[in-house]
Amino acid sequence: MPTDEIKQVIIVRKDLEMGKGKLAAQVAHASLMSYFEAERNDKKITASWLGSGEKKIVLKVNDEEALVKFYNAFQFKKVPCALVTDAGLTELPPGTKTALGIGPWLGSEIDKLTISLPLL
Repeated sequence: MPTDEIKQVIIVRKDLEMGKGKLAAQVAHASLMSYFEAERNDKKITASWLGSGEKKIVLKVNDEEALVKFYNAFQFKKVPCALVTDAGLTELPPGTKTALGIGPWLGSEIDKLTISLPLL
């Protein structure tokens, strides 16, 4: 098992001005969706994350373009991730991209792309 810290990062769009409940739901969707992606890639990494406190960090971007840019970059780097698209049942129009879940995965690989993003 690698000695690198295992963590999960969630990136959310700040421009949507979602209510607190909506924001919490989108972060939860991103966390679960990306967890399942990571588990398909490496069960040892996800087991280690589950056994070590399930570290999560929530960051923000300003708009959809930035969110999709990060999604594409992590896909290119083969880091498990999941892009959340809202169903449009409450606050947002259908198809709105709201959040990106990354990992759980090696922190060093996640940090290479996210180090400049501010905390939510």
